[in-house]
Amino acid sequence: MSGGQMQKTVIIVGAGPAGLMAAEGICAAGHQVHVYDAKPSACRKFLLAGVGGMNITHSEAYPEFIQRYYDKADWLDSAISQFDANALCDWIHDLGIETFVGTSGRVFPKEMKAAPLLRNWLKRLRESGVEFHMRHKMIALENNQAAFDHGGEQVIAKADAIVLAMGGASWPKLGSDGAWLPVLQDNGVTVAPLQSANCGFYSEWSEHLQTKFAGSPLKDVSFSFTLSDGKVVSKKGECIVTKDGMEGSLIYAFSKYIRDDINASGSAGIMMDFLPLQSEEQIIKKLRNTKPKESFSKYLKRTLGISGVKTALLYETYEKSQYQTPETLARCLKSVPASFYKTKPIEEVISSAGGVCENAVNEKLMLNAIPSVFCAGEMLDWEAPTGGYLLTACFATGHLAAQGVNDWLAS
Repeated sequence: MSGGQMQKTVIIVGAGPAGLMAAEGICAAGHQVHVYDAKPSACRKFLLAGVGGMNITHSEAYPEFIQRYYDKADWLDSAISQFDANALCDWIHDLGIETFVGTSGRVFPKEMKAAPLLRNWLKRLRESGVEFHMRHKMIALENNQAAFDHGGEQVIAKADAIVLAMGGASWPKLGSDGAWLPVLQDNGVTVAPLQSANCGFYSEWSEHLQTKFAGSPLKDVSFSFTLSDGKVVSKKGECIVTKDGMEGSLIYAFSKYIRDDINASGSAGIMMDFLPLQSEEQIIKKLRNTKPKESFSKYLKRTLGISGVKTALLYETYEKSQYQTPETLARCLKSVPASFYKTKPIEEVISSAGGVCENAVNEKLMLNAIPSVFCAGEMLDWEAPTGGYLLTACFATGHLAAQGVNDWLAS
């Protein structure tokens, strides 16, 4: 240790990206790091996310990037500005993993998998002296010690500082079960309720739509949502119409807005545009130039390519009398409402909102109620859309928590 500083012992609870990043930064300062995790192996959710193509971060410019964290953008800026997408890519390259930018701006490892990156990272951590204690589930916490359940036996671990990085409450089978929440509340930590994020929603479809079109992809559409200040958020994409609602990337992109509206009033709605690349005038012209000599459904399909689940959703919303002219039909096709009343269960969703509140930690993520204990990753009360933003914030808050621990131990 430099300056004659004594080596200290630090416990990391949670072997996900945030916890391992904190472990790396603290170990680099010369301290002894012990990582505890409830599961038999590290980064289980990270590995699962990487099965279909590991999206590690996003290449968009920082001013736009940081705004993806909604109302928590200013809070997370102190962490992410120090360990942004470029820094994260450099770090990945140092692990011997090449990256590339996809057409959507998302950044991927060249092999599109999480496993090689994790394998190299764990090897480097172990060679640096980080020790791992798997199958240890935290059940209690005090200032300088944590209690774990290990195969039915209670294990007490003492340390000079502790970093908690146990994830949110999505994918509980992989370790993120939110069981830490009452433990922190018992210690006087302010915690916001854990809620579904990047999630699907329940709706009440007609029996016809449920029977004929459940599981149908809804493609080439644009969704719009009007915020409380009157600003309209619009995005193009696709999703799936399920028997009881909607799932998929486009609806996930609106999940914070829809969930918050449901929390406030019991329901929320979006507006769907079935022909986002065409103006009303263009649609009207096509409809006028064609005389319907067949059924309305065939007419819609032949003139505009509208069929299947789109037609069913149109029927779901409007009476036939409301779209008898080219003008009224064009207007309806560009503004089909859908209403939702509940989020899909938190154990089924990609990520969670809620957690340790901003006012419960200092600027280096140390808990005000328990000095020497820090928090990182999805345990903190923030959320972000998919596209690399979730992982970036997990890595960045782990990086910031390591700084906080090192500063605390040096003081």
